[in-house]
Amino acid sequence: MEPLLQQMEKELVGQRQNIRLLVTALLAGGHVLLEGVPGIGKTKMVRALSGLIGGESRRIQFTPDMMPSDIIGHVVFNMQDNRFETIKGPVFANLLLADEINRTPPKTQAALLEAMEEGQVTIHGVTYPLPDPFFVVATQNPVEYEGTYVLPEAQLDRFLFKLTMQYPSHESEKQILIQHAPFTRKQEEKQALVYSLDDILAQRRKLQDVVVDDSIFEYITTLIRKTRETKRLLLGASSRAGIAVLMASKAWALLDGREYVTPDDVKMVARPALRHRLILSPQVELEGGTSDHIIEETLAAIPVPR
Repeated sequence: MEPLLQQMEKELVGQRQNIRLLVTALLAGGHVLLEGVPGIGKTKMVRALSGLIGGESRRIQFTPDMMPSDIIGHVVFNMQDNRFETIKGPVFANLLLADEINRTPPKTQAALLEAMEEGQVTIHGVTYPLPDPFFVVATQNPVEYEGTYVLPEAQLDRFLFKLTMQYPSHESEKQILIQHAPFTRKQEEKQALVYSLDDILAQRRKLQDVVVDDSIFEYITTLIRKTRETKRLLLGASSRAGIAVLMASKAWALLDGREYVTPDDVKMVARPALRHRLILSPQVELEGGTSDHIIEETLAAIPVPR
């Protein structure tokens, strides 16, 4: 999958790790919550991926007045044919960009998150399977909370990863400006596919062949249980979180060209897989602590298997 990664890195300067984690989530069959301030390339990252792998891609701009039927679809009566017709919503796509998911009410959020979990939706009593692969990338702004509906912990748990996009470095930002200068800007052309949906599904099937040693199972289990024992957290990681770390570790190893998982794979995916599943104690929040800090401290306290 290296050609896909390289092409995305050309289009999104300074986001190498987030790009690789995004593709890792796609391979692992999970979904991604992408958080960052406006104007740093969240939407562009998802569009770049959709343009390179093909398939059906849709974008939903969430608003406070959006209803569940606006996402999953609805039934209308066709007077000309004298029968009811099902109008499928934008959720019927291979890659769905859910922009500013925290700007829509909980009922609408739940409709999308149910589709993410079940891989199907029910419209007027009839169940329809969603396309395979079905990959959701939801975005939210971390600094503007006025008029938003915060995702509950149980719904955050449906996302495999929470990725945070930061401002680019000085050199990366300079490169971005150079790319967008009028005298160097190229006419937008339709991107050539470098990886098909069938290729993605074939790579997913390879995940079952990725070897996980018993010491790695022990390492992940210890990490998950340690988060439940610390008094710095009100809520530690669940068993689903452990499965997320395991599957993401296998996908990261496969993306790296290996058929076995190492402790470094676990360390790489632990933060994006766990940061949104932990609830900090009030004292830690007052001290300015973060989930990332606690995950790093917990990993540092666990003996690394050899």
